[in-house]
Amino acid sequence: MSERQSVTSLDSSPEEERKRRMVRYSIAMGIRTVCIVLGVFTTGFWMWFFFALAIFLPYFAVVIANAQGPSTKKQASAVAPKLSIKASDIRIDD
Repeated sequence: MSERQSVTSLDSSPEEERKRRMVRYSIAMGIRTVCIVLGVFTTGFWMWFFFALAIFLPYFAVVIANAQGPSTKKQASAVAPKLSIKASDIRIDD
């Protein structure tokens, strides 16, 4: 018997996609919080570096969280059935 075919080729559910975006955004905001704390406790170049990261990170966090990367699902391909009928097996009844 041939391999089974997929009925649909749906992406992940909206809930799974939303959860994935929230995790990415939360990680970025956690990094931002660390940058703010480090900016408060450092001086000079590092202070400005950490505050700059804290200012610009929200924009990049949204872009990264909403990025639609390559699909990880396996694309279903149709398998043509292999059927052969001999001409002598065909019968026409009137």
